[in-house]
Amino acid sequence: MDKLIFLDRDGTIIEDSGHIYKVEKLKFIPRSLVGLKKLQDRGYKFLIVTNQAGIAKGLYLEKDYFIFKKEMHKRLEEQGITITAEYFCPHNPDEHCNCRKPNPGMLEKAAKDFNLDLEKCWMIGDKSSDILAGKNAGCKTIHVLTGECKTPVSYADFVARDLIEAGDYILNVSTIQINKNT
Repeated sequence: MDKLIFLDRDGTIIEDSGHIYKVEKLKFIPRSLVGLKKLQDRGYKFLIVTNQAGIAKGLYLEKDYFIFKKEMHKRLEEQGITITAEYFCPHNPDEHCNCRKPNPGMLEKAAKDFNLDLEKCWMIGDKSSDILAGKNAGCKTIHVLTGECKTPVSYADFVARDLIEAGDYILNVSTIQINKNT
């Protein structure tokens, strides 16, 4: 899989109202679906990597997470968008696991599962922990200003207003690379 994008979930694809797990609270960020569809139409695949500490905190059960995930993927499919896989970390930050972003565990597991070259992958997220996870895994990174962190993360490879602008940047960079190689 040469064209792969890791996506954070809350604040990047869907609105983040804090430990979201109820289907009735599922709301896509404006323009996020347009950006994803544009990338998918150009051959990109998506893997979601999401911290879900609400499970460890007892705010909701793992089964609630899976019900929410299933409904979100269904709604994305209805818009013609496919998520190849979704990885989640159910741990609290103080558990110091390798899967919780900013650690690269979820991305590394996906790399193993899908035989990915992480240096060719992108990580898009709305928080510094998303960008650091991407950096720690060796991915190129884009910080979108659609969620919690509205101050541009300086160590991101690019800062975008939303997934449309992020997609345009990725498509432009890949076009430049293709032209350099021909």
